[in-house]
Amino acid sequence: MRDIDELRSLTAGRLLTIWRENQDAEPLERALLCNAQVLAESCFFRGEPVFENREAVLAELTGRQMEQLLRTLAGGRQPRPAGENPTFDQERFLRLKGE
Repeated sequence: MRDIDELRSLTAGRLLTIWRENQDAEPLERALLCNAQVLAESCFFRGEPVFENREAVLAELTGRQMEQLLRTLAGGRQPRPAGENPTFDQERFLRLKGE
């Protein structure tokens, strides 16, 4: 998976537009196409889009990778930099350190 250092949330209006643009697709296909479009518009690295379009997302990411990015985006969090320990809890570390 490519490096992603920023996830930008889409407006509710944009999400609705993406959903409506794919209304003719079968349910599973619609979900994949919509999710891929959301990620194509939300994933950035150093201020530049990571994916050119939804087809690039579908060609590169697995379903699990898409799900992880969408959960991170929905939770309002940002992706961890490459090489960072994904289980490290910064808040807990600071509490234990006494800060």
